Amino acid sequence: MPLERNHHPVVASFRQSEQGLLKQGVPFEPVERAAGRQIKPLQFGTRVVIADCDVQRLSLGALMPDPTPYPLDQLAERGSAQAPALVLRDRTLTFEELRNRVSLLAGWLASRAAKGDRVASWAAKGELTCLLPLAAARAGLVHVPINPLLKRAQVAHILADSGSTMLMGTKARLTSLEDEDLPPGCEVLDESEIFGLAEAEGAELPPSRHDPDELAAILYTSGSTGKPKGVMLSHANMWLGAVSVANYLDLAVDDVVLAVLPLSFDYGQNQLLSTWYAGACAVPLDYLFPRDVAKACAKYGVTTLAAVPPLWVQLTEIEWPADAIAGIRRLTNTGGALTRELVRELRALFPEARLFPMYGLTEAFRSTYLDPELVDTHPTSMGKAIPFAEILVVDDEGKICAANEEGELVHCGPLVAQGYWQDAARTAERFKPAPAGSRYGGTAVWSGDRVRRDEDGFLYFVGRRDAMIKSSGNRISPQELETAALATGLVAEAVALGVRDERLGHAIHLIVRPTPTALDSEEALVKELKKELPNFMQPHVIHWRDVMPVNPNGKIDRTALAAEIGA
Repeated sequence: MPLERNHHPVVASFRQSEQGLLKQGVPFEPVERAAGRQIKPLQFGTRVVIADCDVQRLSLGALMPDPTPYPLDQLAERGSAQAPALVLRDRTLTFEELRNRVSLLAGWLASRAAKGDRVASWAAKGELTCLLPLAAARAGLVHVPINPLLKRAQVAHILADSGSTMLMGTKARLTSLEDEDLPPGCEVLDESEIFGLAEAEGAELPPSRHDPDELAAILYTSGSTGKPKGVMLSHANMWLGAVSVANYLDLAVDDVVLAVLPLSFDYGQNQLLSTWYAGACAVPLDYLFPRDVAKACAKYGVTTLAAVPPLWVQLTEIEWPADAIAGIRRLTNTGGALTRELVRELRALFPEARLFPMYGLTEAFRSTYLDPELVDTHPTSMGKAIPFAEILVVDDEGKICAANEEGELVHCGPLVAQGYWQDAARTAERFKPAPAGSRYGGTAVWSGDRVRRDEDGFLYFVGRRDAMIKSSGNRISPQELETAALATGLVAEAVALGVRDERLGHAIHLIVRPTPTALDSEEALVKELKKELPNFMQPHVIHWRDVMPVNPNGKIDRTALAAEIGA
């Protein structure tokens, strides 16, 4: 049965009271007031709720988001006490229970680790992995979430690089490690025992007063070099990311968010954090098959679904029961651009849902989103900057580009991470002073992505600086070629790569997966591409695949494909 959310109390507070509550160490439940409803001023040291079954959905988007960062663990204090906060396999935690469990876990962690220590988790989605971002932050520790799909060698690198003093994980995963895979002094604990140990100890920590600029997490990203690099995120980075996303998605207290993305992934983590900022309910899901996603949507009355393009493709190829679709209010996409055809398919499948295309990078969380009302009129656009982000397009000389001039996307503002953990060289390459003219100044992330901004301020992706194909003297955007292939309707997924060629510089290789219904795809694709693209953009080789490899974050694994074809 779907979660019953119509009769939960609506919590109200005034922003001017939040900071005072925090300074006094008093828990608070800040959510927006209902439009037109008069509320008495919030008194310090109290919780104020409005019990009203008929009150309309509260909208975070109705007000400008608050730019004040707080300690990350304060997110546990946001929701109404008896409202559902987290759906687990065997039970549902209310916000009151969430607060109690975070306090308990934080107290236990603080007794076993020193302030600033890195503590790693390597397990599937569950109570521990969902609560650790807040509990570790409250204890003054740095959380290192490890994707459960990673193998021994990758995990060993992350543990060694981060210098983790504790690893909590699934027993089967932990037994796959050798002694030499663990840093000196790293304590290994079975996740199933953690809360028992915490309850036995009985220590609890109240909401913290940490400096928001303190380090809260290190997220490791898979890079082109093979070895993951750790992105350092502060309390402020993660808090404001939650505020920003909850605001532009218009998340509300009656929303149910299905969290299918890995919690080691920046947006996977944010799904939990932005949901709790809104006082809403998160449903973590590790799925084996696309139909598991549809079943969960029906079972829990899901309103919000996020995915990456390969998963969207799979979700459009299955049968959806009517009760799985009925409650969906919004779809959010990250990790790659949506094609026009995929947009049409999603619109047909979820006719009542608002579609939010987004662009981001772990080093600055999210950068842009496209308003759902503009998807049809600007189908290929990345949109504009999200709240708290300043997005500049900069030429090779460091000057801000004119309209329609191609340049590098540079992200400025408080969402910019603190650099790469123990990697000064790569930090210096990507984290550089903001361009002259930035309203934020300070350090900016130079993304390496080539974009252009039109006269109306909408951004368009051109390609990666280091992924551009240069063939016969022509610079070719892989995305442009991929978009053309997908537009034919003959292929469901496409990746364009340049393979070194003595004569051409790069030979264009196109790797594709056919659509289930396409007939005579191979010959037809060549014919359609010749119709749509100039000669210099025609692929020299087309590789047909029944299945595309995906990385642990669910994106098409371009690195693996490049290795296979010798790119």
